[in-house]
Amino acid sequence: MLNLHKSASAMAEAKNYFPGGVNSPVRSYANMGGNPPFIAKAQGSKIYDIDGNEYIDYVGSWGPMILGHAHPAVVQAVQEAAARGMSYGAPTLGETELAKLIRLAYPAMEMMRFVNSGTESTMSALRAARGFTGREKIIKFAGCYHGHSDSLLVNAGSGLATFGVPSSPGVTKGTAADTLTLPYNDANAVEKICAAEGENIAALIVEPVAGNMGLVLPRQGYLRFLRDITKKYGIILIFDEVMCGFRVALGGAQAAYGIKPDLTCLGKVIGGGVPMAAYGGRQEIMQKIAPLGPVYQAGTLSGNPLAMAAGIATLQVLTAEPEEGRADYSRELTLKTKELVLGWQEAAKEAKVAVQVRHAGSMFGLFFSEHEIWNYEDAAAADQEKFKIWFKAMLEQGIYLAPSQFETLFISTAHSREDIEKTIAAGREAFAAVRAAG
Repeated sequence: MLNLHKSASAMAEAKNYFPGGVNSPVRSYANMGGNPPFIAKAQGSKIYDIDGNEYIDYVGSWGPMILGHAHPAVVQAVQEAAARGMSYGAPTLGETELAKLIRLAYPAMEMMRFVNSGTESTMSALRAARGFTGREKIIKFAGCYHGHSDSLLVNAGSGLATFGVPSSPGVTKGTAADTLTLPYNDANAVEKICAAEGENIAALIVEPVAGNMGLVLPRQGYLRFLRDITKKYGIILIFDEVMCGFRVALGGAQAAYGIKPDLTCLGKVIGGGVPMAAYGGRQEIMQKIAPLGPVYQAGTLSGNPLAMAAGIATLQVLTAEPEEGRADYSRELTLKTKELVLGWQEAAKEAKVAVQVRHAGSMFGLFFSEHEIWNYEDAAAADQEKFKIWFKAMLEQGIYLAPSQFETLFISTAHSREDIEKTIAAGREAFAAVRAAG
């Protein structure tokens, strides 16, 4: 049995100070029936808990650690920046340097604004869209998470396409009423709501590759359809690439699928592990943002020097010319991910356990289901008990995964062939445990 005595004690103490003992809900392991490991340090592809256990990490701080933990270039950049002062609340050259690197990968981001979290990014992008169009309603998709701002914590009603209702206490009915929630990957639902409400809809926001109901890929042609129909009705198309940015491809899902959104939201990777996000897009929209325009948005720590330093160092590594005989980082990450996914698929087949394993670039995920997963309803129907057995068996073998079937996993440049082989072998044992449990 995995020794987590110190972590259990730490969790008991933390519950005296934080709701559920944590500062973000999924960390609590509430659905896994146990306590989470409390992490003491991390290096490369590994994390280490306060009990002395070592794990191969496929959470990567939920995505940003694309170079692995404590990458020397990033650590050095942050240390040097910290020595010059932690924050100024004033313009710096680093902001423009990072913006240039981002726009090289995301040319659709003609102008951008740095913020401090994915939630702040999506919230601000929606405000910009409303300010630009003069409209109030928005479309989002069930299972696509865009942060915890009020207008995005909304569920669909009983109809195919209906006015939203609050999905969290504290969200007002008035706020929720302006949010229309549709099934992901359902073009017919989008077409119907646009025909009925198109002239009132300011924006359609979507994770082009969904990562918050587990990894769910867009159907062929779906993103192109969204681009075409939003243009038809004058709706601002927002790609929330906070999670899939730099992961699906160097230029994100918009590069991989050849779609140019009106606005893009980025986070995770561009901060190199330091809190950081951005939103940006068409110049005519972004020029509505204060101080150029009337749409107000501000942030004391936006563009802070530590985040700029970490982001610049990370993107410089990712965009560097590959060494001779080596694939570029984006292709290298994709190949590693594909090897792991194929290994798990084969192991599940050997154990006669039905799973759906998918990947997009260096993102991947697993569902215990006999059916393909295309939307939140499909994801919710996957077997949660089998996942729990599998998750615990993997943790016992030193494989650190997200404690939910509805979260996406990530590979970094630091993951070695040995790490992947060990993870496939652990998966084989874990699938056997699922099979044995019936």
